[in-house]
Amino acid sequence: MTETLNPIPGSIVGCRDRQWVVLPAENEDVIRLRPLSGNEEEIAGVYQKLRELGIETLQPATFPLPSAISIKDHTAAILLMDAARHLLRSGAGPFRCLGRLSLRPRPYQLVPLLMALRLETVRLLIADDVGIGKTIEAGLIARELLDRGEVKRIAVLCPPHLCDQWQQELREKFHIDAVVVRSGTASKLQRAIPNDSHIFSYYRHLIVSLDYAKAERRRASFITHCPDFVIVDEAHTCTHFSSKSTSGQQRHQLIQQIAEKNNRHLLLLSATPHSGIEESFLSLLGLLQPEFEQLTLDRLTDKQRDKLASHFIQRRRADVKQWLGNETPFPERDSEEKSYKLSKEYKQLFDDVYSFARGLVKTTTEDMSLWPASGTLLVSVGVDSLRDVFSHRRSRNVKPEGE
Repeated sequence: MTETLNPIPGSIVGCRDRQWVVLPAENEDVIRLRPLSGNEEEIAGVYQKLRELGIETLQPATFPLPSAISIKDHTAAILLMDAARHLLRSGAGPFRCLGRLSLRPRPYQLVPLLMALRLETVRLLIADDVGIGKTIEAGLIARELLDRGEVKRIAVLCPPHLCDQWQQELREKFHIDAVVVRSGTASKLQRAIPNDSHIFSYYRHLIVSLDYAKAERRRASFITHCPDFVIVDEAHTCTHFSSKSTSGQQRHQLIQQIAEKNNRHLLLLSATPHSGIEESFLSLLGLLQPEFEQLTLDRLTDKQRDKLASHFIQRRRADVKQWLGNETPFPERDSEEKSYKLSKEYKQLFDDVYSFARGLVKTTTEDMSLWPASGTLLVSVGVDSLRDVFSHRRSRNVKPEGE
């Protein structure tokens, strides 16, 4: 059977314990095969001479007949039919990514994707309001570029506490399996790879903590093995003037070095790109195009405005609540104050943390002059400290009275 089988393009054959679709081939001596459950990256070729020698074998693919045990009820059959119909409809749409999504994006979430596809190299700042869906918009761009074959690997740089959330979103909604690289996971990941490989090059898709990648001893290796598509979440923390601390400068230097490669795709996400300091905002725009850092925002020419608009999008909830006939029911926020009484132990804890925060304010330097008043800093430090303490106690199932 193996010798007489003459596979034609479109037929399904079995080879190497797997089912394959035969693809057209320019070379008659090679049979091109794509896995039935795979994609273009897994295309393989079978040399005809190897078939003649019996080293490679092809046989007609066979599939087991359904059994009575595998038959489900009517509801399951309708669900399967709807899923197949949805896949075919989405796969035939204008975007290749729609057939690989586990969600239905809202029309306004497709705007950043359209802007990205118009750029030869994606350099985009998405500054939509909180709750509009910047993660989904970034995932759509990543999935589309992967499916088009324009990028092979992606990396997400984000604060450490957002790494797991990004991993879950990419896996469940966009079918992108990425590993989280941060201080707590790096050693385990390193042990699982060959000795001559690097953690930043071995794994295809990465979610890397900004604090982990910015370190002096890791920054150079990350830049060397950096994927061709990078998403930076909370990008406002990477501006040149966002902080006088070494940490803020290191983050900016990291993203700046990533952006130096002209053909690398870079996507910046931030709900608050402008902190009130124009130089800080311009340094963020300069990561997209170096010339943007020299702009004078209140005296832009029409040409400068048009070019900036192709790399920058910012919308509030009110701007997209009604979009192309579709309404997005954003949740309304109801502010209400409720009083409660602390127990004796928690009252003592509150007083101790507040005294600790007051001590920090008294020992600050002139750098704290950026704050409107020491009282603002005191409240901020106290609230953050209390939140950390209470969150730690909640993780141990210890709750204050009244909760």
